[in-house]
Amino acid sequence: MLPTYVLARDHLQRAATILQGEDQRSQQLRHIIERTISLMEELRPTPARPVDTNVLDLETFRQLRR
Repeated sequence: MLPTYVLARDHLQRAATILQGEDQRSQQLRHIIERTISLMEELRPTPARPVDTNVLDLETFRQLRR
């Protein structure tokens, strides 16, 4: 996953946690944030197909070995 994607999701999750008020505006904002997070989860970016080179991506190698 892209680092910016993970960072954005984490910030949204923190914002939803902060908005724990019972007033209508807080509830609406929390609902919007939670819906945005769920949409981000549905539309996770798929990694681009690697170009055929002689360079090995160690993270991909580790994931394939699991």
